[in-house]
Amino acid sequence: MRIAHLLFTKRFAGSERYAIELANAQSAAHEVCFVLADAAAEDRPDAWAHRLDPRVQQHRLTYPQFLPATRIARWAKAWRPDVCHAHLSFACKALAGVKPPTVRVATLHIAYKARQHGHMDGLIAITPQQLVQIPPGFGGRVAQINNWSQPRPAEPGARERLRAAWGVGPGDWLVGTLGRGEHSKGWDLLVQAFRQAALPGARLVLVGQGPDWQAVRAQAGADVVMPGFTNEPANCLAALDLFVSAARSEPFGLVFLEAMHAGLPILATATEGARHLQAGFEPLLPCGDVAALAEALTRLHAQRPARRVHATEPFALPARVAEIEAFYRACGAR
Repeated sequence: MRIAHLLFTKRFAGSERYAIELANAQSAAHEVCFVLADAAAEDRPDAWAHRLDPRVQQHRLTYPQFLPATRIARWAKAWRPDVCHAHLSFACKALAGVKPPTVRVATLHIAYKARQHGHMDGLIAITPQQLVQIPPGFGGRVAQINNWSQPRPAEPGARERLRAAWGVGPGDWLVGTLGRGEHSKGWDLLVQAFRQAALPGARLVLVGQGPDWQAVRAQAGADVVMPGFTNEPANCLAALDLFVSAARSEPFGLVFLEAMHAGLPILATATEGARHLQAGFEPLLPCGDVAALAEALTRLHAQRPARRVHATEPFALPARVAEIEAFYRACGAR
């Protein structure tokens, strides 16, 4: 197949990782092109295009006003993809002018929105909860296909190295989260709960970058570790004793799968993603409830739960890629 992926964001987070890993995997057997915004046109370095496999072609659309559907339709008519797979809102809207025989597919990275998704030939929900958001009148095909994570073992000595770099003692109980620092992820709530719990011999680390980073840094105090963006998530997770998600909302949560691969005990609020993945988690907590989170941290601090083996087989990349390609064909791709 000739497969085009469209994504126009300027950050690197879970949706970007999903699209990149899917395109890279598909490029082993198909002709794949990634349509993206030209960051250089705004003097902005690429946040993620360098992560694409060399076999994946790149088609860059320049600013300003790079996104009219007519430009995408013209490009699709010339390149003639069998499938255009859109990720996030701008890319979904841009497919409105693409005509058959090209099949238009989108992944619901967040939620169904008629303006973005109503014209699609197929929608991929990453959790069962998203399926109920799709109206009965939607005219295309729908499938629930799990997200995935590729196991990345930590480097030898990573736990000791990072804990030393963060000023965390070898006997400290290290609670942490990893992801994008934005309102939906609830970093502010986790800081409040950790302060309320006041656990002796415990430390908190928030790994990642995002629009709320500075505000949380000011709230957290100097003893909360906030090292910023990392290119070594597996090593960071190896340094933790407990992974916590205090998210207000989380459609799936790739970081859950990473924490599962790391064998960490997981404490999470009852977001869509956590409810889908909760087997092996600690009991889920109400979203936004700082007192309940502080109480759970206190309980787990007393228990010091050991690492565990999580069931990650349903989230293996090769099987999920095969499911997606079968979905393309069910939607009419050649």
